[in-house]
Amino acid sequence: MFKPFKKVRRLLQAKQEKRLGDFAILKSDLLGAKVAPEVAPLLEPVVGYYPAIALDELIQYPAGTFGYEYAHHMQENGLTPFNVSAELDAIARRNVFALRYAVTHDIFHVLLGFDTSYAGEIGVLAFAAEQGYSPSLRFSLRLARWLYPLIVPDQRDAIAIHTQKGRSLAQKAKFLLGYRFEEHWSEPIEKVRSQLGLPPHSAPT
Repeated sequence: MFKPFKKVRRLLQAKQEKRLGDFAILKSDLLGAKVAPEVAPLLEPVVGYYPAIALDELIQYPAGTFGYEYAHHMQENGLTPFNVSAELDAIARRNVFALRYAVTHDIFHVLLGFDTSYAGEIGVLAFAAEQGYSPSLRFSLRLARWLYPLIVPDQRDAIAIHTQKGRSLAQKAKFLLGYRFEEHWSEPIEKVRSQLGLPPHSAPT
């Protein structure tokens, strides 16, 4: 009976200590987000895989490389990578969806070409939901499609366009959540996109 309380306590502690990766995975686990059974085998390559991401190192890569473009995106938007502590290894292995979806969210933004606006966020969410990572994402997408236009009515058209674009990209791309992105930082980003079945980047319309 005390297990949920313990989870909440760990969640709040991670937030207080600004361990963003730990907070994200603990929140997903607490809310019961699980991988869809039909795609679980596709996540085997990344079970327990969460190498630390150091922006100060990646920003030293040549412009146009995957690592540089990711680090530039993060710094330009004031974002911090969701690194996960080794103490959460048990959760990371048990709930690989919660782990990889948290860690790779900003990577998806960079590869898919969506900015960090509400419209950009729903584009990434639509992509993830369409690729079928977790039933929880389809519910989140339905909620976002109703809620976001109320929050930012000036982005209403962009939200609809990006939702469709995210779905369209997902139907053409390989299964991204099981990909070890962190092993490809030194490669040209357009090469990575091509390997994953994504088109060359162009600004979202």
